[in-house]
Amino acid sequence: MSAGSVEIVLVKSGRTKIRYPADVVRDDGTRVTVTAPWAAPGVRDFGFVRFEPGDVLTEHYWRDRWFAVKEVRTGAGALKGWYCDITRPAVLSSGTLVVEDLDLDLWVSADGTSVLRLDEDEFEESGLAASDPAAADAARRALDELEQVALAGGLGELLAPSGPPGTVH
Repeated sequence: MSAGSVEIVLVKSGRTKIRYPADVVRDDGTRVTVTAPWAAPGVRDFGFVRFEPGDVLTEHYWRDRWFAVKEVRTGAGALKGWYCDITRPAVLSSGTLVVEDLDLDLWVSADGTSVLRLDEDEFEESGLAASDPAAADAARRALDELEQVALAGGLGELLAPSGPPGTVH
């Protein structure tokens, strides 16, 4: 793996859900931004958006926030929207970025007219509220925060570069 790449490891319920290589665009010490092609096999049709081979994601992971935001574009560059995962803060070590998915998600369409809260039933069924109430509260607050930002004018300010490009830690 080159100095400009990392391996993304998405963990859910204590197990690795998916792992894939990504190119580092920026690491300012707080947020790591990477690009990667759609990594799952085949097409995933959510009804409100289709992720498919050829799509390119610009993914933003924070070390101090409870979410990750993924900008989704077609291979030709057309913006589909933003898929936001509620996660524990990301951990980058030795070229591996580990992110724990906490089930809650938010979708924001490219034109900003559709903001959808997703998987709240999965979150409730996960048992996180009983096993780690502080994490469950942080997850709910993160979803509320992202939804408010999206409804107030989009995710642009949140995703704007916050400093000079850094190096992979």
